[in-house]
Amino acid sequence: MRKYLFFITTALAVSSPAFAQDNQAVPAADAVRDDLITVVATGGATRVDWAGQAISVIGDAEVRSVQGTDLTRVLERLPGVTLARNGGLGATTSLFVRGANSQQLLVMVDGIRVADVAAPGGGYDFGGLSSGGIGKIELLRGSNSVIWGSEAIGGVLALTSRDIDGVQAGIEYGSRDSVDAQVDGGVVGDRYAINLNGGYSRTDGISQFGGGSERDGYRQWRVGGRAHVDLTPELTARVVGRYSDGRTDIDGYPAPAYVFADDPEYQKSREIGALAGLRYSGEALTLDASYQLSDTRRRYYDPTFSPEPNYETQGQTRRAQLAGSYNILPALRLDFGADHEWSRFDVSFEERRRANLSSGHAMLGWYSDAVTVAAGLRYDDHSRFGDAWTFGANGSVALVGALRARASYGEGFKVPTLYQLFSDYGNEDLRPERSRSYDAGLEWGDRNGALFAAVTGFRRDSRNLIDYVSCFSTSNPLCDDGRYGFYDNVGKARATGVEVELAAQVSPALRARASYTYVKTTNRTAGDPNEGNDLARRPRNAITVSLDWTSPWGLVLGGDIRMVSDAYDNATNTKQIDGWATGTIRASLPLGEHFELFGRVENVTDSHYEVVSGYGTVGRSAFAGVRVKM
Repeated sequence: MRKYLFFITTALAVSSPAFAQDNQAVPAADAVRDDLITVVATGGATRVDWAGQAISVIGDAEVRSVQGTDLTRVLERLPGVTLARNGGLGATTSLFVRGANSQQLLVMVDGIRVADVAAPGGGYDFGGLSSGGIGKIELLRGSNSVIWGSEAIGGVLALTSRDIDGVQAGIEYGSRDSVDAQVDGGVVGDRYAINLNGGYSRTDGISQFGGGSERDGYRQWRVGGRAHVDLTPELTARVVGRYSDGRTDIDGYPAPAYVFADDPEYQKSREIGALAGLRYSGEALTLDASYQLSDTRRRYYDPTFSPEPNYETQGQTRRAQLAGSYNILPALRLDFGADHEWSRFDVSFEERRRANLSSGHAMLGWYSDAVTVAAGLRYDDHSRFGDAWTFGANGSVALVGALRARASYGEGFKVPTLYQLFSDYGNEDLRPERSRSYDAGLEWGDRNGALFAAVTGFRRDSRNLIDYVSCFSTSNPLCDDGRYGFYDNVGKARATGVEVELAAQVSPALRARASYTYVKTTNRTAGDPNEGNDLARRPRNAITVSLDWTSPWGLVLGGDIRMVSDAYDNATNTKQIDGWATGTIRASLPLGEHFELFGRVENVTDSHYEVVSGYGTVGRSAFAGVRVKM
């Protein structure tokens, strides 16, 4: 641990001279400044520095510099982010933003909401999310259901595919017979653009059971694309599509001991997403109408008993929406929208279930370089639990130079999942989970500019949290049918903390980044035996430091250090997960204009650690590859 602290101290010390320079004195590291624009604040394109919320944007160059198919290695660079993975690549992966449940993060890929509505918690599994084709990452931290509706309690994550004119391809090979191949191609004209991407990943993996010897592999095929055409100077049509098919080997509880151990079980997953829409862009009015589909199917196999799946789930969401903005004055803008969502789920041995959700929202904001103030309101009507109102407000003020102060208040909600409502453990009287989120901070510059520094304090209070209740501990009438338990609104929680992020172009050749998060997440359910305890798998401290140096002859050398403190694996706080630290070194070398060699070593010190008790983690791993651009 001491050697990592030394590296961190050295990195920040080297970076410190840049803080004495003017913010524009050193050229920015990223040539593409699309990272100055975000959609997660208002639902439409808005300057990041005009938002009062805490928002981070990662561009294409940074995603590619990290290398590899595992996008979580990029997301760990952002403040407020921690992860829990049940094994190696492809295994179930949860992402916690400011300590919120992973299911309380709204995730979108090219505008398509990708949550699995058939899963018990209804969230998104990051285990199958590849970095292939991704060119931009936007993360809003804090509740923002006024704009985005259900799930946006912890935050909003928007991923956007790369836009290229030409063809780019890459392939890498590495430890545990791992292969990742990706091809991206695009054509851009004056009135149209078409981009397609596809890839394949596989690995022999590691044993999901931490004490096992049987390797649990993973493979995935994926393809995606998007296109737009200008029908008139004001009217644009667009389409988006994505498809992935994967298999993940898992471990279970085989006979006769029925304890967690190696076994031959595996899971197959298939994800489909599609979107079609029209966009009108006038002088003052912008309208965007779209219809989208998201469908996730999972099949679970145990060859010990049968070659056929022993359990299957399928969740589907269809969504029609109209969003827009109207410029009342040059600085005064009204953002608004309405949508209707149809969701359904199919689970083995149970009948199909459905629910609908209708929503409308409006946000009025004053946007200028000096002052930004915005406030909005949302109304939702669910076919099962009724209606809900949500409010939010935020502001940003320029102080001196590139220094801005920002603050936000946001309310969030998450509707009960179809599984929580209608499964054998369902409760049709469930109410939505609710939250109130507050944050305030100071920020100098932008994250991808010459000099950036930000500090943010935050707090989130959540109530009506849905949890499983055992019938052996209560006399609820729901237990009269002989079930073992049911879901109920029983939980309250609080998360408080601080985020610090630094970035500096120390010299034209050296870029340094660091992010640190302290978050304390506490069970505040009155009368609960675990009241006052930390929530499970929520480390209080997490830090990432990155350095990238470009030599005069084009060779790029980089490194990342990730450190996470102790956490508890269970709600009773009786099982501790020790803190850990890992390091990665990276290199890339362009060969002319069309070729690039690259490689990296992950977990350089071969650290042995856990993020979920009993599950394995990946040791030292080496990878090398080549990229081609035409």
